[in-house]
Amino acid sequence: MPLAPSDHDLVAAELGRDPTPTEEVLFENLWSEHCAYRSSRPLLSAFESERVEQRSTDRPSGRSPRGEVVVGPGDDAAVVALDGSTYITLGIESHNHPSYVDPFDGAATGVGGIVRDTLSMGAYPIALTDSLYFGAFEREHSRYLLEGVVEGISHYGNCIGVPTVGGSTTFHPGYEGNPLVNVACIGLLDADRLVTAEAQTPGNALVLVGNATGRDGLGGASFASEDLAADAETEDRPAVQVGDPYTEKLLIEANEALLDEGLVVSARDLGAAGLGGASSEMVAKGGFGAEIHLERVHQREPNMAPHEILLAESQERMCYEVRPEDVERVRAIAERFDLGCSVIGEVTEGNYVCTFEGSEDRSASEDREGEPRGRETVVDVPAEFLADGAPMNDLDHVEPEQPDRDLPAVEIDEAFDVVVGSPNTACKRWVFRQYDHEVGLRTAVGPGDDSAVLAIREAGEDGLGLAVSAGAEPYWTETAPYEGARAVALENATNLAAKGATPLAAVDCLNGGNPEKPEVYGGFRAIVDGLAEMCSALSTPVVGGNVSLYNDSEAGPIPPTPTLAMVGVREDYSPPPMSLAGEGDLLLVGDQAIAGETEPRLGGSELLARVGGSDRFPALSEDPKGLVDTLTRIANLGTTLATHDVSHGGLAVSLAEMVGSDSGAAIELEGGVPELCTETPGRLLVETTDPGAVREAAGGVPVVDLGTTTSDGTLSIETAAGTVKTEFEATAERRDVLARGLD
Repeated sequence: MPLAPSDHDLVAAELGRDPTPTEEVLFENLWSEHCAYRSSRPLLSAFESERVEQRSTDRPSGRSPRGEVVVGPGDDAAVVALDGSTYITLGIESHNHPSYVDPFDGAATGVGGIVRDTLSMGAYPIALTDSLYFGAFEREHSRYLLEGVVEGISHYGNCIGVPTVGGSTTFHPGYEGNPLVNVACIGLLDADRLVTAEAQTPGNALVLVGNATGRDGLGGASFASEDLAADAETEDRPAVQVGDPYTEKLLIEANEALLDEGLVVSARDLGAAGLGGASSEMVAKGGFGAEIHLERVHQREPNMAPHEILLAESQERMCYEVRPEDVERVRAIAERFDLGCSVIGEVTEGNYVCTFEGSEDRSASEDREGEPRGRETVVDVPAEFLADGAPMNDLDHVEPEQPDRDLPAVEIDEAFDVVVGSPNTACKRWVFRQYDHEVGLRTAVGPGDDSAVLAIREAGEDGLGLAVSAGAEPYWTETAPYEGARAVALENATNLAAKGATPLAAVDCLNGGNPEKPEVYGGFRAIVDGLAEMCSALSTPVVGGNVSLYNDSEAGPIPPTPTLAMVGVREDYSPPPMSLAGEGDLLLVGDQAIAGETEPRLGGSELLARVGGSDRFPALSEDPKGLVDTLTRIANLGTTLATHDVSHGGLAVSLAEMVGSDSGAAIELEGGVPELCTETPGRLLVETTDPGAVREAAGGVPVVDLGTTTSDGTLSIETAAGTVKTEFEATAERRDVLARGLD
């Protein structure tokens, strides 16, 4: 996709001349939607990115308060304090188009990229989540993409030794021609090891460490800023990067060694737009320029042109700012880990300049003097203009409207079978059993629960657990983009509360279709506003994220999809389980736990997605933070035996997920199908030996007695509309639809 004429004119006016061919393709990539956020940046100020309030769990005086945002949006990853000496990093990215063209490499290199974003902040990666969205599970091509994506994620994550501990897998017809692969990474670092992507001092060297540069991934940034064409799987294959997890593992350990010796001044991962993107953005953030000699870049293919060296997105590469006196030590460490190392230039106080031995790209150097014979200047532009000068788009939008109510007649037992047997609510064991989620020995609660829990420090006076939840629900945001996005944030917070964790911070991956279509852009604006509003109400800062637009194909635009990865903290890492113990009473806690005068809303529900019909999206709590704090408090009661949130598939699915071979439940439910299948988030199922303690802890939050738990593996639900009764084995078989369809 060539540089747009209006952009070409803007660049020419700034430079006082026409851009060289290399400059033109560099601007094309760095000013693409993927890199410059031209359609979304004006909207992102809606997010609160600083610590919203002082946490009740702050550490003793003299340390940074828990939740302080040390590094916010704009760097490779965000940094949040657990206390004055321990930080975590949070980052998320999309690899949507590449995963359609080549599911294995597209997904694998998405993992590699977000891990390197973590390394560039001085952190060691400790956990991954993957939020995956595919077309209808019944379609063979959807299953092909699912298998390739899961294999790519598991291969890369398992090889580098970073556990994949959570995420989501969702099927929706809107992803038929454009799947989404959103990957988040959490890193851990000591405060004194923090580095950023902001260049510090002119005269410092720029050093490229890692794999050799090839032609793979060439133009990946501009490829990610276009609708997918019918022939994308063949024509766009060169734009997909090829990963090497074994080199990435060496790079992780080399990065640790460099940090141990204090050799890194600043760092940036080579991702979108390759070396050109990483190096120009690094020096621009510091207000500097650079002098880069492109032929010094270690290469694995012959006769590479300047623009290929600059823009190839070959994986497993890092750009470091290094003091001149430390260059040889950096080279020695790279050699120890069998990694390539090139001193490619230095930080300057002038323009961003790239030269190349033997180039025929002469336009930028016509007026330069004193250059060595055979060397030409192929890029000579202000770094800040290149990195941040792209004009923002002013796009039309149409406000989305919610559907009217038109509910089908469904018997209670049919409704239960439909939602429990859906691929969206099915057991995802087929997916996460392929991931090593225990490597690193930090995973206290792994995939399959409401949220994963990681052990940050040993239990005791200073013990600490980090809970992680990630995902979105496209049926919600398709039905009502604003309200659905609010619900996505509340559900992720409820997932943390179910494990007794207090939300700390979040990162988002905002996925949309072609923003030039007013209806699409209206939906995208709505999910931004809804997510921002609810995260603010939850006092949970959104500290970073990613935007992926032009997720459009011949099948049409995707549903607006606001993936959220949220973390929370608890003072140990032994939360209540999701499975029933079979020894207590079962309560439902949360606003609208049972409907009052009117039936609950079914808009966005799995039931309507399967049987047809429409409805408005359910109303949410008017005090979401108070609700989540209450649920957290109840989960941490000593008399709480099990907890599980109610969301996808409603009570029907949540109850089915809690029952085991030796634990069941006998439930009495007022109402019928709507009460059983509404997906109103912010509700918690609680098994307890002391219902009175739960009611006292709940304060004014509604608590409903559902019944008792048993030890016979049977789930019995008595309703005004009829009875549902099922044995654990039958329910487990019905919920294993993914394994039946894929193995």
